Amino acid sequence: MREELNQGLIDFLKASPTPFHATASLALRLEAAGYVHLNERDTWHTEAGGRYYVTRNDSSIIAFKLGRQSPLEGGLRIVGAHTDSPCLRVKPQPELQRQGFLQLGVEVYGGALLAPWFDRDLSLAGRVTFRRDGKVESQLIDFLVPIAIIPNLAIHLNREANQGWAINAQNELPPILAQVAGDERYDFRALLADQLGREHGLNADAVLDYELSFYDTQDAAVIGLNADFIAGARLDNLLSCFAGLHALLHSADDETCLLVCTDHEEVGSSSCCGADGPMLEQVLRRILPGDEDFVRVIQKSLLVSADNAHGVHPNYADKHDGNHGPKLNAGPVIKVNSNQRYATSSETAGFFRHLCLAEEVPVQSFVVRSDMGCGSTIGPIIASQLGVRTVDIGLPTFAMHSIRELAGSHDLEHLVKVLTAFYGTELF
Repeated sequence: MREELNQGLIDFLKASPTPFHATASLALRLEAAGYVHLNERDTWHTEAGGRYYVTRNDSSIIAFKLGRQSPLEGGLRIVGAHTDSPCLRVKPQPELQRQGFLQLGVEVYGGALLAPWFDRDLSLAGRVTFRRDGKVESQLIDFLVPIAIIPNLAIHLNREANQGWAINAQNELPPILAQVAGDERYDFRALLADQLGREHGLNADAVLDYELSFYDTQDAAVIGLNADFIAGARLDNLLSCFAGLHALLHSADDETCLLVCTDHEEVGSSSCCGADGPMLEQVLRRILPGDEDFVRVIQKSLLVSADNAHGVHPNYADKHDGNHGPKLNAGPVIKVNSNQRYATSSETAGFFRHLCLAEEVPVQSFVVRSDMGCGSTIGPIIASQLGVRTVDIGLPTFAMHSIRELAGSHDLEHLVKVLTAFYGTELF
């Protein structure tokens, strides 16, 4: 079970270099399990026992199965995660030709650790909008192979490199794609049109716009002397998306359950398809009764907001509160913050701990040091919008927001087990 889950995660990460691809990957797996796609522009016809999913902006997805028991009786079981990760996004007019090299200007998306992006084999993926036969269309593309790199400056020319230095995102991050000769000029949109032809057989009249991200082509892997770890890109937070999907597909059918994976968490979630937008409430209002009953259902429901937690790094243990340092491979982490950066309450934490005990899953707690700022998640955002009870949890990781992160190879199984139980259990 553990090895199968870990390999499934590795395959999912490889297929999901961007939020657009992650959403498409989730949709493919849902359709294979019998879930029906609902178009938000159409009238919906849903029924008890039905399985459905909705996408928005091609980068957010909500999957739900309507249980045999009415939500008015049993409430909703919701698992929330996010599809986006910090990365380098290509600018609208990116072409840079300097010193005989073709480079692309990039913008930093989210709170990325920048130093690990240097000296990596990078590829490019995302969504392209184009005109074909007089109509506007969009398509996902992925170059797959390494096409770019951001070389470090040799230490001989930067003797202070190992003392730490500020990276200038404007000047130092544009990746190198090619050498150019003389007056040769590259048109990036023409390159994208060629990729549409190679990858999809599409003959675009003109590339109109795009949302493209660089990513590391090195595959995720189980590593360590005893295979204790999973190393890979975008573990934050595709790990939670994958765990939530697996739990939804393998849980009992009695209760109404949702998996919510939204985009733009790393930049605040305020968008039409982010957790701070209207997508979730609009979907719920289409599948639940009128106003008074809607509130009744929400008050009987529970959201498990699943987003990675900071594990105690052996080289930086003093960055944690001594009593609240999560260990890799020691189970999911309940995240608590008195200032509501996490939406966990004593009741919701107690319920999640009860689930873990019942499933014999180890469980941990995280509270940030009192002299440090605390990050946040989609938990408080959805809780404040819907009024739903919420517990913020996640698996401990190292190097969060790096181009390559590290998690425990045993923990995915722990999380899947407790989320599967959550989808089928009676709520308090």
